[in-house]
Amino acid sequence: MIAALLLVAAGFGCASWAAADATFAITIRDANGVPVHDAVVTIVPAGGVGDRPVRFAWANRMVQKDIAFNPGTLIVPVGAEVGFPNADKVRHHVYSFSKAAKFNLKLFGRDETRSHRFSVAGNVALGCNIHDRMKGYIKVVDTPFAARTDEYGQLRIAGLPGGRATVKVWHPLQRAKDGESSYQIDIPAGGVANKDLSLAMRPR
Repeated sequence: MIAALLLVAAGFGCASWAAADATFAITIRDANGVPVHDAVVTIVPAGGVGDRPVRFAWANRMVQKDIAFNPGTLIVPVGAEVGFPNADKVRHHVYSFSKAAKFNLKLFGRDETRSHRFSVAGNVALGCNIHDRMKGYIKVVDTPFAARTDEYGQLRIAGLPGGRATVKVWHPLQRAKDGESSYQIDIPAGGVANKDLSLAMRPR
């Protein structure tokens, strides 16, 4: 089953955007043909995103549950305030030393929430000072066209304008600078652009 992100044109004045009805579909596998889940795909049309608002259907929230971050990878727009509720019986101390966001959310217990605002686009790796095995990632984006692959390594992004576009694929284990690779694609107006991609990955 393909995870779909339906982006409906609304709330902006450009007539060309009102007709944006193309779709991009991708399947990502590693060199052994194994689907790559939780890869983040972003798309920026050649003409930019204009004044289209960058927002997504999911909540800007990363829960600590069962000594793990949930979801393991979260996509948020630049400027988003992300909540980190603790659903565990133990305390957590969430932190990041990433270039895009450096912060410490010191000890907080069950049913408590801490938050942080992400003001710079980029990749943010998360950890917990109490539980070393906890790892999570936040991808901060400045495009409304973004989604992550499902368990089958698939996703669809709809509501795109036709034409040339830059597609970037990020995964923390991808063997590429900053875990990200970039591609140029042509999206047919009103049609579907399909891409099958094989990534060089480090072992999990």
